[in-house]
Amino acid sequence: MTAEFRTTSQDETIALGRRLGALLEPGDVLVLTGDLGAGKTQLTKGIAAAMGVEDDVTSPTFNILMIYPGERMDLDHFDLYRLESADELEDTGLFDLLGADGVCVIEWGEQFADEIGEERLDVFVTRLDDEAEPGQEPPRLVRLVAHDARGEEICSSLR
Repeated sequence: MTAEFRTTSQDETIALGRRLGALLEPGDVLVLTGDLGAGKTQLTKGIAAAMGVEDDVTSPTFNILMIYPGERMDLDHFDLYRLESADELEDTGLFDLLGADGVCVIEWGEQFADEIGEERLDVFVTRLDDEAEPGQEPPRLVRLVAHDARGEEICSSLR
């Protein structure tokens, strides 16, 4: 099952993240895919806000993992951009947190889909640069692809 959304501003991308974040439960796993600057971290900021995270959410490119305490559960925010092989995943703490008491949001995790497993929701964020005037912020297409029943439930609820 898939669901698609279009956002036309950073605020709309964050708002979509809020809607998504309000549906998340402990153990949910989201793999965010998109080019640099596509809006993955903006979407994550919205997810975090819906979860009651008060910290400023940034992409953990150099830390690989940031854990943000929320009201009901933690947001475990991974950025796997700098990893070159699946052998490096063990050192990130990913396997300790997958399916645990928080929500895992994994940026750049698509290359490790087999290791992450099927119990996930893939979120593809695409900048629609050809639809923007020069110097104007482009709209985004956010496409969710469910791989399990929980992902299907989230997609269905977001529609």
